[in-house]
Amino acid sequence: MPNPPMAGEATGETGTRHATRGAFAAGYALLVLIIGTNLPSPLYGMYAARFGFSTLTVTLIVAVYAAVIVPSLLLAGPLADVIGYRQVVMPALVLAIGGALLFAFAAGTGWLFAARVVQGLSVGAATPALTAALAATAPPGRQGRGSLLASTMTTGGSGLGPLLAGALAASAPLPLRLPYLAEVALLGAALLAAWRLPGRQGQLAKRWRPTVPRVPRVARRRFAVAAAVSFLAWGVAYIMLALAPSYVSARLHDSSPLIGGATAGLLLICAAVIQFAFARLPTRRAQTLGLVGLTIGLGGLVCAGRLSSVALLLASVCIAGAGQGLAFMGATRQASQAAPPDQRAGVAAAFWIASYLGGGLPVTATGLLAVRIGLVPAVDTVAIILAVACLAVLAAVRATIHDPEMTAATATATVARPGGAC
Repeated sequence: MPNPPMAGEATGETGTRHATRGAFAAGYALLVLIIGTNLPSPLYGMYAARFGFSTLTVTLIVAVYAAVIVPSLLLAGPLADVIGYRQVVMPALVLAIGGALLFAFAAGTGWLFAARVVQGLSVGAATPALTAALAATAPPGRQGRGSLLASTMTTGGSGLGPLLAGALAASAPLPLRLPYLAEVALLGAALLAAWRLPGRQGQLAKRWRPTVPRVPRVARRRFAVAAAVSFLAWGVAYIMLALAPSYVSARLHDSSPLIGGATAGLLLICAAVIQFAFARLPTRRAQTLGLVGLTIGLGGLVCAGRLSSVALLLASVCIAGAGQGLAFMGATRQASQAAPPDQRAGVAAAFWIASYLGGGLPVTATGLLAVRIGLVPAVDTVAIILAVACLAVLAAVRATIHDPEMTAATATATVARPGGAC
């Protein structure tokens, strides 16, 4: 029997409150989780001085995170659809606390690798569930709002992490311990928030199956362009996160962790702001403007180093950040639009693999090159290569405008997903 009108209204109001609380819990947990994974960025120079390792080791510590997170995404994402979001998120947050404590009490280089592995496992497990929870708590027909919030929390958290660690390391005692203890406190609050997620939310499947990366033939050309754009966007971001503090120290003769943290964090904070401000920008235009911004930002980074100009450096980072945000936003939409409705999971898995390869390969190549020619020339060389690659991919993006197959795929995807891709 249906409820009486007044009871129905009360239930609706209660459901809305629960949805709002669930969205806050999922958004906060995602933000704090991503902040923690990026705290080490301005501190690697201190670790290198304490434990005596090279730039190559820094890049490998960063790359191991990208290597671990991909299988974690593929395995834990489907698991959340069987046992529910909360049952995956809470153990992942406990793992994240373990990773933060490994960093806080690190007694050698091996501890840093172990901490990054644990962080990769926790983020890979929690991110699909938290992203899905944000979409599930969005108003009917407005799931795109949840996706936008997830994207903004992820990108913004990536920028806030280096800023927080740099500020604490520069102004407070215990610079290699306090940032992580603060993160443990934030994660503890995230655990309490995650407990408010409905226990059965996300239980959509009866049997667990790992996600298999798969791109159907009809979507391959369109997907390849989106994957290339995302690869470059995250290639630039990870180089900034891993190497910008050391590069700034060498170029500007300033070893302050605050300057290094601001340089690394500013890029992704700008990316988050631009994604939120230009959420309605058409897909191809977002990718076009994003690639142009990345190219200009990379060129400015090289020039700022040669001129020892802090102002030019920060301006270049802001431009590259805006480019990163637009490029990744457009690439994510295009990959989603390219996927037939019944094959989105496989396409999404392939897209994230391409994105994390962008996070791992260029930064590792920079580290290997730095061993031979030094950090500053290595970053300059890779920045120029990435800028040229951005221009090449920009030509590919522009070429899709008059491609009938691309246009048809977009129309099909738009009809299939009324809420729009985000």
